Amino acid sequence: MTNTNHPGPLTGGDLNQSFRGGGRAVEFLDRINKASIVMLDETSLVPPELAGRIARGIARVLANDREGPPPRSADYLDYEPRLIAAAGPDASRLHTGRSRQDIAGTIARMNLRDGLLREGMALVSARERLVALAERHRDTIVPAYTHGVQAQPTTFAHYLLALCAALTRATERLRQAYVRVNLSPLGTAALATSSFPLDRPRLAALLGFDGLLENAYDANHLAPVDCALDVASALAIAAVQIGQFAQDLHAHYAAPSPWCLLGASALTGSSSIMPQKRNPAAIEQLRAQASMLLGDMQTVFLVSHNVRTGMFDYRSYDPVPCTRPLQVLTLLGEIVDGLVVDPARALDEVRADYSTTTEIADALLQRAEIPFRIGHHFASKLTDHGRSRGLRLHEIAYSEVARIYEHETQQSFPLAEDAYREVISPEYMVAGRRGRGGPQPAEVERMLGDEQGAAAADRHWLEAGGDALARADEMLETAFQTLVARAA
Repeated sequence: MTNTNHPGPLTGGDLNQSFRGGGRAVEFLDRINKASIVMLDETSLVPPELAGRIARGIARVLANDREGPPPRSADYLDYEPRLIAAAGPDASRLHTGRSRQDIAGTIARMNLRDGLLREGMALVSARERLVALAERHRDTIVPAYTHGVQAQPTTFAHYLLALCAALTRATERLRQAYVRVNLSPLGTAALATSSFPLDRPRLAALLGFDGLLENAYDANHLAPVDCALDVASALAIAAVQIGQFAQDLHAHYAAPSPWCLLGASALTGSSSIMPQKRNPAAIEQLRAQASMLLGDMQTVFLVSHNVRTGMFDYRSYDPVPCTRPLQVLTLLGEIVDGLVVDPARALDEVRADYSTTTEIADALLQRAEIPFRIGHHFASKLTDHGRSRGLRLHEIAYSEVARIYEHETQQSFPLAEDAYREVISPEYMVAGRRGRGGPQPAEVERMLGDEQGAAAADRHWLEAGGDALARADEMLETAFQTLVARAA
């Protein structure tokens, strides 16, 4: 995993390196500092005049940062000299009751929750695109595979809804992780709090957290690990599922006449020597990027493994960077939008094999009370007979079907020709499913509605989470600007 917040081998002069970080870490440190001075003023832990002076110093540092090159470090020990230069030596009282330990943990959680909301939205967008494509292919019969071999017919909508259901669970895992991530460690100091009676709930509210990590040792030395692993686990599972989808799509390109292709030229690539080739570049990228995402998430586990509490290894300001997850999910959505399916070609692919013979065994049981294993044996023999002669199932003469059955069972074939032709039809097999969650039209329609509703509910939840953070930012800025104005 490429993560600039994880240092290389440490030397004596680099011991503070684990507290450095880019991205939004500096922005989050600024918010933490604003919240801290507001709380210290409200609790009278810092005298009003000094609190105002420190607030103005924070504002001045922010203004200076906007005018010059952006600061590269979120380490408070790098920040404090700039604050002292702006507000005087007493400005160090901003750090009352704090440690870089709880500041770092707070920044990490602010990064994690920001990433979770963005990743959740990207997942919802991909699911919405899958549902839209499934709606257009309710009746498109396609082959489905087990062991890489055509197994039974289903509909493309049914297949897409399967992936959609998997990504719905991925979104659920991210939502569950968010609940555990959005708890504040700020005010716990290094591991045992401090002798100052900080108002931790006020700090949490000003920064948009839903509650506190109560045990101070846990807050700084155990919870930072498991909350990052929570997120990494959810994303790793999604990466595996997306990789399966990419592999399914890629397999179709091996056929001389695929029934599913990428329509947009931007998603394909041509050979440098073979003019006829249209390589599924985007699908290959999706598979590769999903694998790299899985590797990134395993790295999160590995840097947290076999480490004593209090070590720098797991102290990244950005413990689970969201750049690659967003790349993978964005590419997934583009591929879904770019898929072009040929329903007639897909149906011909089904009819080219023997994937409806299961229905023969079922029909013999349902219509003539022939034990399933007997029907299964007959259907297997029928398959061997047809394949050995280069025939498709529907090309085998009914008289030959009846002869094979009589030879295998010493009984007359109990299905009339019209009934037999009906049960080997892919359309009949798909429409005749009775189990919940099958490809039959009524179930596909129900599942489409369920997935649409779930996506809408998840989008609403994510938007509400973003709105809650925005309200907290407004509350913090109002309180901070009031303090600055009071000192003017």
